Amino acid sequence: MADCRWTAWLASLVMKTDAQQGIILNIVVGIVGATLSGFLISPLVGSGTINQQDFSLVSLVVSFLGAIVLLALVKLIQRSRAHAKN
Repeated sequence: MADCRWTAWLASLVMKTDAQQGIILNIVVGIVGATLSGFLISPLVGSGTINQQDFSLVSLVVSFLGAIVLLALVKLIQRSRAHAKN
């Protein structure tokens, strides 16, 4: 679980959403992002994720990419909602 927090926190720094999120949302993004990457990215690189007890550099990168993809989707939805209100 601590690895999920770190990957989510780093992803939130990369996506510039860290100031908007607290530790709870970082944990959720880390877990969901790692799970998402398990379905989308892991089969492409032939590795597991940190949620699957496969702790390696590749699994950390895969989980990190999953958290970035999840944050990008959230930002896209937030932007579309903001534009719909205007």
